Amino acid sequence: PDRIVNGSLKKTALFDFHRQHGGKMVEFAGWSMPVQYKESHIASHMHARQHCSLFDVSHMLQTKVHGKDRVKFIESLIVGDVAELKDNQGTLSLFTNEKGGIMDDLIVTKASQGYLYVVSNAGCADKDSAHMMAKVKELKATGYDVDLEFLDESLIALQGPSMVRVLQPGLSDDLRKLPFMTSTLTTVFGIQGCRVTRCGYTGEDGVEISVPCSGVVPLAERLLMDDEVRLAGLGARDSLRLEAGLCLYGNDIDENTTPVEASLVWTIGKRRRQTKDFPGADIIVPQIKAKPGRKRVGLVSTGPPVRQHTPILSPNGRVIGEVTSGCPSPCLKQNVAMGYVETGFSKVGTPVQVEVRKKMVDAVISKMPFVTTNYYSGQ
Repeated sequence: PDRIVNGSLKKTALFDFHRQHGGKMVEFAGWSMPVQYKESHIASHMHARQHCSLFDVSHMLQTKVHGKDRVKFIESLIVGDVAELKDNQGTLSLFTNEKGGIMDDLIVTKASQGYLYVVSNAGCADKDSAHMMAKVKELKATGYDVDLEFLDESLIALQGPSMVRVLQPGLSDDLRKLPFMTSTLTTVFGIQGCRVTRCGYTGEDGVEISVPCSGVVPLAERLLMDDEVRLAGLGARDSLRLEAGLCLYGNDIDENTTPVEASLVWTIGKRRRQTKDFPGADIIVPQIKAKPGRKRVGLVSTGPPVRQHTPILSPNGRVIGEVTSGCPSPCLKQNVAMGYVETGFSKVGTPVQVEVRKKMVDAVISKMPFVTTNYYSGQ
């Protein structure tokens, strides 16, 4: 689903809008995206925590899966239990390979309109679409009824504690009846054919809205008319998701990490553990009981910021792992990071060290999320 190509960078339908609003554009996964706007990264981050921020996430891959065998198809590629989802309910899941590695993370929603709505990462768009298309071809050859539709729609995220106050006036649906990870096809501020899903990547209450490209600029302008709403870019998006303990594909999870090592066992459906019929199940399922050699953990430290590839050491100075994401936390006023350590050091409260610019800095294994999440689970 490429938009207009400029040089070699793809542009979303909000490209000109970003520049008009002072967006500093950078390359991300082959797209030209805003890293921040006029205000500082920290001010933007705190605005999402205290008010409401609007993100352009149109670079992500949006796919519809059609056909009566759509659930069997998607379950042949991912670890989740999609069959058990109620209509308009979604789940975070993982594409896995035969070695048990994570090919991407994705959200699958079972739409009441008779299709699956799938959102996966921009950086994996080519890989994911090829992977899905190859599987469709293979299953169709054996008589399965399944088809893919790659969407050319925009996707925006409205995230923060005042999201409901901002969005409710533009919806006929009652947001109180749309709990976390559920979805509805509706009209938003007069723009028809929008899919509103109660999810996000910040840890705050929020929605992602899939909207026809022709309607996305008017919708963004309308949302910005509310004083609560400010635009936010990739900088704030990264620090917000890190405080919320959420993985970034390519940093914290990849084809060399299994769901068990990544502390994502909860994504593996109970029934799927029994049937062991997802890619890499022979490797992944035994790891659940046996415990893997390493685990994804949270880390907290003070002093110099901890970044990706920072070595993690035991108290006596032996290298036991590596940081995969890290930043100073605007909310906690200390450094937060996630990374992988030998399982013996993965317990919350375990003291470790991180090597920052050749200096040893004390750190502690911490539970995630680092900042309490505020997802809306219903009444």
